[in-house]
Amino acid sequence: MSYQHLQTSLSSHILTVSISRAAAMNALNQEVMAELRQLLQAVITDTEIRAVIMTGEGEKAFVAGADIKELSALNALQAQALAEAGQQLFMAIENLPKPVVAVVNGFALGGGCELAMACHMRIATQTARFGQPEVSLGIIPGYGGTQRLPQLVGRGKALELLLTGDTITAAQALQIGLVNHVADSKTEALELAAAMLQRILQKGPVAVAHVIKSVNAGYAFETAGYATEAESFGACAGTADFKEGTSAFIEKRPAQFSGK
Repeated sequence: MSYQHLQTSLSSHILTVSISRAAAMNALNQEVMAELRQLLQAVITDTEIRAVIMTGEGEKAFVAGADIKELSALNALQAQALAEAGQQLFMAIENLPKPVVAVVNGFALGGGCELAMACHMRIATQTARFGQPEVSLGIIPGYGGTQRLPQLVGRGKALELLLTGDTITAAQALQIGLVNHVADSKTEALELAAAMLQRILQKGPVAVAHVIKSVNAGYAFETAGYATEAESFGACAGTADFKEGTSAFIEKRPAQFSGK
């Protein structure tokens, strides 16, 4: 497999995928999203691949978020379509019949936090930072963050994080159940992820796939929430607040929201 923004390696039936846009803190743009879609098709069809580790290039970021410059150019309808496409991609990761572990190094903000939550399990380094800061831009998470965060940490804590846009540490993420384990370094985190997956790969592959399917089925009634999220993402993208929020981010100044 050859990609522009993804680095891949296969060892002992575990495919390690590293999102590689280091200059942009591995931010998700449409090229990265398209390559992730291609990758998933390969994972599904390749019998040599039985599990996946998802991480980010370097030490600074897993995925720092979406590409704000790309996002700021969208109108309401385009933004809703973008959210729906992103949701479908992340649902495909969540519903993959092969286990996926996110190794979160550095920042996992916005779309990066949403990507980590779409993986079946998460291992963080001590330097990892998690957050859904979209409200600071006058918008909301669009790739499933409003749905998966409550599932993982509970409604009250999720609302606190979503409404404040606060960033939390790896230790805090472990305490509230957002991550499974915290490791001292990225190397240790990758080793821990591989060891966990090797234990899983010793079990029956059909049973493993059905465990994932059955657990996900328990949240199937939440699907209306994803539609509401995408519609709301689009609605926010049509506001003056969103234009102000993204302009302020790009210009590195505080946003002055008007509520319009």
